Amino acid sequence: MSVPNLAQPELPEFMTWEELERLPEEIAEQIELWDGRVVWLRRGPGEHQTFTRRVTNALERSARESMSEHPEQCWRVDFENNVFLGDSGKSDFLTPDFLIFQCLSSPYQDVRAADTLLVGEVLSPSNTPPEMGAKKTRYAGAGIPWYWEVSLDPDTSAIARVQAHALELEPGRLVDGVRPLRPANYILAGEWTRSDSDGIEFDYPFPIHIPWSELAF
Repeated sequence: MSVPNLAQPELPEFMTWEELERLPEEIAEQIELWDGRVVWLRRGPGEHQTFTRRVTNALERSARESMSEHPEQCWRVDFENNVFLGDSGKSDFLTPDFLIFQCLSSPYQDVRAADTLLVGEVLSPSNTPPEMGAKKTRYAGAGIPWYWEVSLDPDTSAIARVQAHALELEPGRLVDGVRPLRPANYILAGEWTRSDSDGIEFDYPFPIHIPWSELAF
């Protein structure tokens, strides 16, 4: 997620949602709470916002096309919206760059992990592998079925690669005596680069077709 270039004030290591709400909005929007722990979101370049918007718009178009053919389906596509990981409470949440969730039963409800089908992150040069790995692990632990990563080209204003990761429903087979470190994980299920002339073609969570021209800077 990209946020304004504002100085980070001194805050306690842990906060509640209620305490977070009392902060100025321009500060609060820079923060996620991981089981109440304050995690500052890293800032990204202008390309980050542009490509977040491009991907969100393309996914929303695909969702609308799918819903027009299957009226019983109802999806919402959004960007930089909090996803609360527990069934209740608000002091454990992540803010993906883009997401797809089931239509909620009434307006102005919080989006919970149980409502969420797909979360995605646009990786800027400032994002580190340990940081993104930790966030990805939390998405998996919350049971969100799909995780997408959009990697930017470091030399040009363009997307270099898009990856779709599927939630592994059961631990994979390992060498005898070895147990997985975490109970949930994502497995790479789709990958596209600009050399794929047909663009992004994927069938989950609904048919998705995104030509590269739709993702241009």
